Order: sequence, then structure tokens, then C-alpha cells
Amino acid sequence: MRVHIAICYGLTGVLNAVWGATLPATDARLDLGVGRLGVLLMALAVGALVAMPIAGRVADRWDGRRLLGWTLRAAAPAPLLVALAPSGEVLIAAAMGFGVLSGGLNVALSLQAVAVERALGRPVMGGMHGTWTLGAVLGGALATAGLRLGLGVQLVLVLFAGVLVVAGFAITRNLPTPADQHGADRHGAGADSGERPGGDPSAGARPGWQPSGDERQMGLVVGLGLVGAAAFLTEGAATDWAGVHATRVLGADPAVGSLVYTAFFVAMTVVRFVGDPVRARLGATATIRYAGATATAGYGLVLLSSVIETARVGTAMAGWILAGAGMAVVWPVVVSALGASGASGRRLSMVTTISYGGGLVGPALIGAVAGQAGLPVALLIPGVLAVVVAGAAPVVLARCLVAGDRAAEGGSRGGGSDAEGCDETGRPPAWVRGRSM
Repeated sequence: MRVHIAICYGLTGVLNAVWGATLPATDARLDLGVGRLGVLLMALAVGALVAMPIAGRVADRWDGRRLLGWTLRAAAPAPLLVALAPSGEVLIAAAMGFGVLSGGLNVALSLQAVAVERALGRPVMGGMHGTWTLGAVLGGALATAGLRLGLGVQLVLVLFAGVLVVAGFAITRNLPTPADQHGADRHGAGADSGERPGGDPSAGARPGWQPSGDERQMGLVVGLGLVGAAAFLTEGAATDWAGVHATRVLGADPAVGSLVYTAFFVAMTVVRFVGDPVRARLGATATIRYAGATATAGYGLVLLSSVIETARVGTAMAGWILAGAGMAVVWPVVVSALGASGASGRRLSMVTTISYGGGLVGPALIGAVAGQAGLPVALLIPGVLAVVVAGAAPVVLARCLVAGDRAAEGGSRGGGSDAEGCDETGRPPAWVRGRSM
């Protein structure tokens, strides 16, 4: 099960990278211009944000594995639609549809990754996102190579669509359940765990996390969503503005600016793969506290590089590396802890929607502030948000897990809580709670 879901993450990374890497060539082919490019990207974002909460409800009522299979298979031919689009208007419509499928796919991947963690009894979310990153790097590199070889953007897109369709159908044809991987859940009899067919993380969810309209728990959902939004905005600030900061503010040449961006991306990828063992040892709250502190130190160095006279580029690069290392684990920790605490698919999709919304708003917000006050001032925004992640995220995360504990206690009094992924008391496992809980 773990390998299957990891491959799905990798294919999704390839799909997203191909879209982004070929967009300039598609722009040239259709003569989109800045205005229509903006509308295109907005259509993609709106489609994703509309689909995410719907996907959570579908997963709760339907089957998480079927949702993943359907969305991945439907999204795989998306490059073909881009290749065949005869005009910018048709491409914008296709982008809206691709956004809808991408939003549903992101939710389905998170749900199934949570199910894998429950079955294994240890964190793997960081590695899953690391696989997505590797897929994105591979897809972007191959798309760039194809364009440089003169294949033409339409042919490149058609070739990728063919590969993704075949791979998507092959990997989702018979997705196993976590019980298939282990023969039974960690409590022994998989049939008694309350798990739905398909390994949905909402299966067996504790009563306190079922959709009940409880304002306190809705506040926790919003709080976790805001933590995710802060993380995505902080991460997006680096991916969109690190190279620009190096060239326009620090005076580096374009090659060095590209290197700064690459250093950030490499740091994030490495930490995502090594972050799971760290989280297994420290627990979610301590991990996210250290992650936020690391990112804060990184942005401190980036801001410092704008005012010092010597070693400016080296200071900024060190800062972006620390920012990438810190932000790498925040979103995986949030999703993993939310799922392990027994949240339904609807709750998880709500957190995802709020979080991705922050990632979409962030680059535009930073650009607007940079236009008025300069990029160094604008980068104060992600710097402050990194401080917020370090200080507030552990508190929100701890309250989420405490709410899960209380629900588990209520379930025990009423006959026991048997939510998969919990320990024998019905509480989230030790690697989620951390040593202090």
C-alpha cells in the first residue's frame, strides 16, 4: 500500500511539473499574454478550491481508494487537453477542469497517506511529499529536455499524457488496502476495527471528530487550516521570490538566482525524506516547533542579507536553505496529526482548502507589497508567519490531539474506541502525541 500511494504522489508531481514547465511554450503557441495567463492560473486555483471540500464529503460517503483512482485517472490526460486547445479561452476552461481534478486528487492522496500511516504505526507523510517533489523535478527536467530537443510543446504534452494515463491506470487498477498490506490492523482483527473498505482515514473516526457542528472542534479545524496556510504562504514566498530577491535586491546574476532557488528546493526535499524518523522520535508538536524555529532563523538571514555589505548572497542562500528545511515538514505534520486524531475526510478536506488558499493568495500578496514598499519589506510577511508557525502551531496541534483524547475517553466509557491508528487507549499513537502528552 505504501509503495502504491508513493507512486501516486510521484505521478501527481510529474503531472503538475509538466503543466508548469510547458506553460511558457503554450503561452507562446496561443499568444495568451499576461492578462489571460493570470485568468488561466486563477481558473486553475478556483477549480481546486471548489473541489477540495466536495472531495472530502465524497470520500466519507464513498471510498477513499475509489476517489484516488478516479481522480488520478481523470487528471492524467490533462496534458493532452492543453496540447489540443485551439485558443486561450478553451485552455482556460481546460485549466478549470484540471483544477477541479487536482483539488480532488490532493485530498484523496492525503486521505490514503493517513491510512497508510495508521496501518504502519509510524509516520511516512514526509516521505510521500518528498516523492511528490522528486516527481516534480523529474517531470520538469524531462519536459525542459524535450523542448530543448525541438520536439515542440504539443508533442511533449501528448507524450507525457500517454505515459501518465498508462501509469495511472496501472497503479490504481488494484490499489490494496492497509489491511491487505499487513493482513490485519495493529489490533489484530481488521474486520473489527471499524475501517471502511478502502482504508479511509475517516473509518472508525472517534465521535468527537465526526461532523457534529461543534464550534470548538470547528475552531480547531480552522486553526489547523491557518497553520497550513501560513506554511504554504511561507513556502510559496521562497519558491516564487528567492531567485528574484537574489538578482534584483542582492545583485546576483541569473545563474546564481537559479542556484538559490534550487538550494531551497533541495533542502526541502531532503528534509521531507529524513523528517519522518525525526517526527517518530520527537512527536508532532515538538517537530513543528523546531521546524518553525528553523524557518524563522532562515528568513532572519534572508532579511539580514538585504542590509549587510559583505557575503550577501551567501547569507541569503543559507537563509533560504534553512527556510526550506523548516517548512518541509509543517504540512505533512498537520495532515498526519489531523488524520491520526480521527478526523473525517470532510474535516481533512476543510483544512486542505484553507491551507491551499493561503498558498494561492501568498505570492500575489507579497508581490503587491513588494511593488509598494520593496521586496525586502514584503519578505517580512513570510518571516512573521514562520514565527507564528513556531509559536502557535504546536499549541493548535496539541489541542487537536487533546480533543481526540477526550473523544476517545468518551468512546471508551460508551463501549470502547477502536479507531485504527490509535493506541490501546484509543488515543493517537505516541509518535503523533509526542513525549510530553
